[in-house]
Amino acid sequence: MTQVDEQGRPEPPLAADETATLLGFLDYQRATFAWKCSGLDAAGLKATVGVSSMTLGGMLKHLAYVESYWFIRSLRGGEWPPPWDAVDWKSDRDWDWRSAADDSPEQLFALWQEAVSRSRSVVTEALAGGDLGQPAKLSWADGQTPGLRWILCHMIEEYARHNGHADLIRESVDGLTGE
Repeated sequence: MTQVDEQGRPEPPLAADETATLLGFLDYQRATFAWKCSGLDAAGLKATVGVSSMTLGGMLKHLAYVESYWFIRSLRGGEWPPPWDAVDWKSDRDWDWRSAADDSPEQLFALWQEAVSRSRSVVTEALAGGDLGQPAKLSWADGQTPGLRWILCHMIEEYARHNGHADLIRESVDGLTGE
């Protein structure tokens, strides 16, 4: 049985195999991010800190993109789902961050939650057919190919890094603090 903390985050298992531990920590980081963004209106999701243009809304959209990139495109080798399939990344490399200002909180949360749900399904499917060492379908430009274990560790790092940013922004919006 998964324990849940006072913020509704699932605690990673204390004694489990490598797969359950990695997935537990990724879900914990996702839940931490959801907590930091929860209950905010459009103004709260557009708030910035200092000279940075980074917003919680931008992070929601960026992390939806990152989920889609690593699990749909890289691991599975699938086509980009909307809205990523229509983006001209060459003309606007920061489209995910910039365009979030035009989206409602409901749109941003739905986009991110759908991406997380798709990612979970892809990982479940991949693990049913192989282990953590299985290679992604897409290789990097230099010919190297990350494995599922690397992708999961990278996603934990991605969320942990952005959760630090989210801490600062959320505190500036309404004083909410906590790990």
